[in-house]
Amino acid sequence: MSYFEINKRYMQLHKKTSIGKSNFLIKLLIKVSIACIVFFILLLLVDQINFPSPNKKIQKIVPNENLRTVK
Repeated sequence: MSYFEINKRYMQLHKKTSIGKSNFLIKLLIKVSIACIVFFILLLLVDQINFPSPNKKIQKIVPNENLRTVK
């Protein structure tokens, strides 16, 4: 091989069309971690909202007729 043929081989652009397994796993891990972080941030934001609680206590008396003991 001449110097020009070797140089031509190194200078040509080679596009990588296949995705390796390690590259796929890294991308998947990044996507899952971003989804978990977004979910955690949403939980923190919802936790800071002060939802109104009922003023009247809810009490329902269940009569003894409806209760059954299971043996």
